[in-house]
Amino acid sequence: MWDRIYAVQKMQDYIEKHLFNPINLTELSKAAGYTPSHASRVFKEFVGISPIDYLRARRLSQAAKQVRDTPDRILDIALDTMFDSHEGFTRAFTRQFGINPEYYRKYAPPIPLFLSRSIRDYYLHHMKGVEKMVEKTNEKTIFVQIVERPARKLILQRAEKATHYFEYTEEVGCDVWGFLSSIKEALYEPIGMWLPDSLRLPNTSKYVQGIEVSVDYSGEVPNGMEIIDLKPCKMMIFHGQPYKDEEMVRAINEVWAAIDNYKPENYGYKWADEDGPRFQFAPLPERGYIEARPVRDIEKQ
Repeated sequence: MWDRIYAVQKMQDYIEKHLFNPINLTELSKAAGYTPSHASRVFKEFVGISPIDYLRARRLSQAAKQVRDTPDRILDIALDTMFDSHEGFTRAFTRQFGINPEYYRKYAPPIPLFLSRSIRDYYLHHMKGVEKMVEKTNEKTIFVQIVERPARKLILQRAEKATHYFEYTEEVGCDVWGFLSSIKEALYEPIGMWLPDSLRLPNTSKYVQGIEVSVDYSGEVPNGMEIIDLKPCKMMIFHGQPYKDEEMVRAINEVWAAIDNYKPENYGYKWADEDGPRFQFAPLPERGYIEARPVRDIEKQ
């Protein structure tokens, strides 16, 4: 099975590297080391859609960000993202997101952006089990800083029982992150969170996904999500070092070990988990793994 998983990962990597260049199934199959028909079959087995559909969805999602965030002409965006015409791009965009690009540019409602998902990392974590990720590792330098979070709102989607990322995606699916990423007024990027008891509802999960917006946010809230208030708080940010793709589990372990062993009292702080959600950013090799936990000044207890 791992041979097939790594073959699919090679195709995903090839797509991301050449997203805005001509790509065909023959090129993808060469990257995987399979025949075109076998490569397509294996890709769909693990990802759920064909590599060509995956490529189209990734291009459309990148194009949607350009439509939303730049003044570029729709035709130019279409051509830049490998569509032959304005009409063809508009048809594909509308099929993917349910609205045309002109409407999206004007109103920017939340849409389900299709984001790159590493199949290798998913199966590596999922098959090993989350409990493996909390084993202690050799400690490396972890950067720690305090940031002030102002009063803000949180758009989130709850699950029922999830306590971590994998349980959450099994309950809710992987589309939540795409919707959250499309919210133009977001203060930061989407986050995975462990909610304090004060923010949980009966029969809902501890782990959720969401995105922070300003206290005066008046935009749409995607279907199935809700918006809640967050009070000002201080967050202690733990930032691991950049890592290689295949070292993501180790990188997360190192940050978790640092948090477990950290003594905020030595620096005048105390854990304050009820002040707000503990959260994690999506792990990215080029920046390292980042996680944050609420704290308070000891003298203000």
